[in-house]
Amino acid sequence: MSHSAPIAETPRLRLDVWTAAELPEFVRLTNTPAGMRYLGGVAGPEVFRGLFERTSLSQRENGFSFWSVRRREDDALLGICGFKRGTLDHILGEMEIGWRLREDAWGQGYAREAAGACLDWAWRNTGCARVFAVTVLANRASWGLMERLGMRRRPDMDFGHPNFPDGHPLRPHITYEVERPARTGG
Repeated sequence: MSHSAPIAETPRLRLDVWTAAELPEFVRLTNTPAGMRYLGGVAGPEVFRGLFERTSLSQRENGFSFWSVRRREDDALLGICGFKRGTLDHILGEMEIGWRLREDAWGQGYAREAAGACLDWAWRNTGCARVFAVTVLANRASWGLMERLGMRRRPDMDFGHPNFPDGHPLRPHITYEVERPARTGG
């Protein structure tokens, strides 16, 4: 589905600008009880249209967004991975990385491969000093990946997500950060 050179490639994956044509497939593959468990549950189409519209706007305004993740071997859409500008008070305007893959792609290293390629892209193509990630405390797989990516937890930045009321199990969120690698060599 690539319309030009991809944003990034890895041995197994191709990341490219997410297109409107991919949206129905993305919704079908990721809007499942398991896939949306830590995001508030299965959502209506307006939620996904809003995500796509915000992503498209970010790509136009910032040159980055959540990009489609496709397996090179068979061009299968696995999900999205990339960046947005943080909208929560403690990371407002900062680079925030995120990912969402379909269930049958979990546990195969695709998220790490895609997120690693995204971080490499950020260091090469932006002047950002750091990248943040947030997740619900209960989502061990997500924060485990953050740690495997070299991100470190920032307990001073733990927060109650404003989309969930006090006492809701999805309210406690944690923040991770990775700083731009120091240049080596000369």
